[in-house]
Amino acid sequence: MSSKQRVPLREAPEPMEANDVATITVGVIAWFVLFLVQLPFYGWYSDHGHTWFIWTCLAGSSCGLLGLWYVRTRRDAIRRHTAEAAEAHRPPAE
Repeated sequence: MSSKQRVPLREAPEPMEANDVATITVGVIAWFVLFLVQLPFYGWYSDHGHTWFIWTCLAGSSCGLLGLWYVRTRRDAIRRHTAEAAEAHRPPAE
């Protein structure tokens, strides 16, 4: 194929919608459980210079809480928009 030939572009597919709230919730729980499981071994981690393992898990769960707030707000805004669009397209009652 020469460099002057153009390959026709395909239209981008619609984005897939997933249950983002459930996905983020599972992630937050996993990070927090890892934090709690490692906490009793803080002394060992400290002796070996690996306390960052524990704090990474806490940071992951904290950032996940921010992400959870974001995806819930996004989900609610999408639902509001969909309801408003459906209301606008409904024929008036006689």
